[in-house]
Amino acid sequence: MLDQTQVEKGAALAGRIVENMKTVVFGKDDVVRLVVGALAADGHVLLEDVPGTGKTSLVSALARSVDCSFRRIQFTPDVMPSDITGFSVFNQKTREFEFRPGGVHANIVLADEINRASAKTQSALLEAMEERQVTVDGVTRPLPDPFMVLATENPVEQYGTYPLPEAQVDRFLVKLSVGYPAFDQEVRILRRPAGARERLGAVATAQDVTWLRQLTSQVEATQDVCSYIVQLVDATRSSSEVALGSSPRGGLATLAMSRARALMDGRGYVIPDDVRAVAPHTLAHRIILSSEARAQGRSPRDVLSSIVAGVAVPVATERGERE
Repeated sequence: MLDQTQVEKGAALAGRIVENMKTVVFGKDDVVRLVVGALAADGHVLLEDVPGTGKTSLVSALARSVDCSFRRIQFTPDVMPSDITGFSVFNQKTREFEFRPGGVHANIVLADEINRASAKTQSALLEAMEERQVTVDGVTRPLPDPFMVLATENPVEQYGTYPLPEAQVDRFLVKLSVGYPAFDQEVRILRRPAGARERLGAVATAQDVTWLRQLTSQVEATQDVCSYIVQLVDATRSSSEVALGSSPRGGLATLAMSRARALMDGRGYVIPDDVRAVAPHTLAHRIILSSEARAQGRSPRDVLSSIVAGVAVPVATERGERE
């Protein structure tokens, strides 16, 4: 069990990052918390929404809140895999090949409009996201620690896009939608001083993030909580509205995000409410709906909500243990 002092320090650190981002990202407190939670849980984020809703601004605010390296890759059909992973060039002076790092060699990487790149270029991210390394010319090179990919895509415009394969979507810890701001928050956006985002200062270091991730991984999850997560994942495989259910990675993602949520709430243990809160974001993008469900206009989030509502919640005490 984690020491409560450590838990409070971890919650305070995550809270500082959240509050710092909220100074330039208005009206999206839940999304900001989920992004910082994914950072603490050592995962990647897929942001899917229409243009202009602040996806890139959200990622930029996170990168500026943490004092570490940041790179943005603007995906287009002509972006090559070597632009992502890096490539070797021949140095005429030394008569040797030198490695030039690609866009993925940074602590925080923004893969902007990821679905505009070809499948071959998209696949270049697979090894980086899962193994935290890239292999170029037979040489494997580790990526910086900490490492996080935040990708954006537009679900409406299909011209000139390449849908992400299921194997790559499965690599993202969570899939989020920013959505339109409320009326009063949109007024705040219009009145925001010019250059406010550029003046945003860092409130954490790369070492802080590494420590936060180590702390998050130690948050306690009881047998009942783990069983509850597996029941939710298994229910996606048996639902009549789902053609393909979640992989075991969905359960691992749900546990990781539940731990992050518990820590951010000042607890050293996971409760069922943590699981229910994060499940729509960790499981919805890992299921494929049946043709009947799609014909009825059901979305993966709708179906998952029904699945979560149909699975019995374990009764828990304050310590997260079964009564």
